[in-house]
Amino acid sequence: MTPFRQQPYTRADLQPLYAPRSIALVGASPRAGSFGERTQANLRSFTGALYTVNARYPEINGVPCHASLQGLPEVPDLVILAVPAAAVEGVVDECIALGVPSALIYASGFAETAAAADIVAQQRMLAKARAAGMKLLGPNCVGLLNYVIGARATFAGVPEGKADGRAAIGLISQSGAMGFALAQAMDRGVAISHVLSCGNSADVDVADWIQALADDPDCAVIACAFEGMQDATRFRQAARYAWARDKPLIVFKLATGTEGAAAAMSHTGSLAGSNAQWNAVFEDTGAVVVQDFEDLMETAAFFAKTRAATAPGVAVLAGSGGAAIIAADCAEEADVPLPQPSPDAERALRAAIPPFVQPRNPCDVTAQVINDKQALLASADALLGDPAYGALIFCQAYAYDTATARLPDLSALSARHDKPVLIAWLTQHLEGPGTIEAEKDPHLVVFRSMRRCFQALDAWHQRAERRARKDAPEPAVEIDITGIGALLDAAGPGQLGESDAARILSLCSIGGPKGWMVSTEDEAAEAAEAIGGALALKIDSADIAHKTEAGGVMLGVDGPDAARAAFRQIMQRGRAAHPQARINGVNVQQMIPPGLEVIVGFRHVPGFDPAITIGLGGVLTELLRDTVTVLAPVTPAEARRHLRRLRGAALFDGFRNAPAVDLDALARAVSALSQVAATFAGRIHEFEVNPLICLPDRIVAVDALAVLGDACTAEEIGNDLELQGSDAL
Repeated sequence: MTPFRQQPYTRADLQPLYAPRSIALVGASPRAGSFGERTQANLRSFTGALYTVNARYPEINGVPCHASLQGLPEVPDLVILAVPAAAVEGVVDECIALGVPSALIYASGFAETAAAADIVAQQRMLAKARAAGMKLLGPNCVGLLNYVIGARATFAGVPEGKADGRAAIGLISQSGAMGFALAQAMDRGVAISHVLSCGNSADVDVADWIQALADDPDCAVIACAFEGMQDATRFRQAARYAWARDKPLIVFKLATGTEGAAAAMSHTGSLAGSNAQWNAVFEDTGAVVVQDFEDLMETAAFFAKTRAATAPGVAVLAGSGGAAIIAADCAEEADVPLPQPSPDAERALRAAIPPFVQPRNPCDVTAQVINDKQALLASADALLGDPAYGALIFCQAYAYDTATARLPDLSALSARHDKPVLIAWLTQHLEGPGTIEAEKDPHLVVFRSMRRCFQALDAWHQRAERRARKDAPEPAVEIDITGIGALLDAAGPGQLGESDAARILSLCSIGGPKGWMVSTEDEAAEAAEAIGGALALKIDSADIAHKTEAGGVMLGVDGPDAARAAFRQIMQRGRAAHPQARINGVNVQQMIPPGLEVIVGFRHVPGFDPAITIGLGGVLTELLRDTVTVLAPVTPAEARRHLRRLRGAALFDGFRNAPAVDLDALARAVSALSQVAATFAGRIHEFEVNPLICLPDRIVAVDALAVLGDACTAEEIGNDLELQGSDAL
């Protein structure tokens, strides 16, 4: 097996691959439509040296052709292999012998087939390349584009052109075809510096490209169409590096369908499938996630052209009442504030607009002002000059030459105020007059969806807020690591009984209901008398995950006689449902008064850093699916912030006369459990508290489930649309 590579490649490591000074094309051909012929044509604007290699031809299209790599006048930075799969390994060996630093392999027929021989061939080739220090892109790769140096290293039809110094997008796509489809945004004026694909990602992958572009001065923003990778930790490292370099990373995640864990015993296992895990990575690294493929390039172009937001407010200027209403609706949906103009801005607006127009935001100046260029620009100037606004949206209802003529003036206002002007392109003439001019302008940004426009603004504000955030130092919540470790050592692999799971919680200073485990009817009666009031009785067995389904739970039990009878029934039902189960006894617990129910849990997933899932719990867990998954550990302050991300977060403050909960205590509990997740990731397979009942003065862990052992396998993660849940009392 090829040794695992923990650290992403750096820009210097990959420079010969994606910014070569010289390229050799092995498999060059004069045959029209062949990969060699099309690649050579695409490289006609390459600024470096291009060598063609094919022993069958002395020259191709008037250019001398070399019989082998050994006959070249220099060792090229990059060798492109436009040869069949059967010939690839031999050419790779030749490259290694010459000391070639990088190679791009078009051919398919390797690990993507899932055939054992093809997988072995790819691994063997990679092992040799790694040993020699040669970087491989592919196999099964469509190529890459570097518009800075004109290196369109691909056989596909792609946009022509070169980078022109504008703030440009560096585009990464695991799917080469989809990446090149996105690159066609260049044809409407979008600036792109690079388009980088991965093929089979045998060696160079998405994480490497992110790390390289984070340091590339020709790339202002990284856009990534991302399917996934086996090792999320490397992606996290690269994305964090991009954040440290203040290089925005915009991600569209493909393959977001439910990937619950078929073998999960907890709600957490199914709620926090791989998509939730990836979202936790994106949240941790500050990546901006867009929901639709169509959002990626416009959002990336916006971030490429703008600096950090200077104010949260946004002004809207329209010549249509309908456009203004759409803007107001989308602003409310995205939670982007549209404050009213300041007195100074209001006075300036009144001087520019007719008396029947209200100087408010959104500002519908009507067609009269739209047709009066000076009045329109004065209105835009007034709004851009208001310090409450960090950006201006100009609603473009029609694509026509008159509208195009005003774009340079709007750009000049944007530059003078150092605030972006966003053109909300409302016409269905999507590539109509003005689009190329606006896309090429350094201060104007085009959005062909009002909703997408406000979503980008919301992400822009959140990114600025995050970069400015300085959390005060906060002491960690203490957990008894030694005690938990000793408990795990004594328990061994497999599911723990509820008593042991509760013991882990107590070692995290998370309290449970008053009560204890009993092993006879008489002990149950004694416990009922000692505790008093309504009780919950639950079977305690490491072999019975779903206690309610097994008849192992009885609620509202009151008094010694009732407890004795309940004990007897629970034991009988448990043995009938699971004859082979090892039953420790029955937990007799005080019933906790009703409160807000929360779920907190984690599941160790291979390839991902430890993460914890929090959300609204109890019997509505599966129905509401109101959860967030975040990488562990988190501080109490971070836990509070993530709890506020829940759709039902208002419930923490009290809702419809319900009391507010002790949110600080809840945040401390989440922080403590996140430390368990991070510390014992290799030993606790999954752990869940559901429900954690939140009251005004305390939180109580009513039920817990713990499974020990190694991380779940890929087969266990699977594609399973059914929820596999534990009991929620």
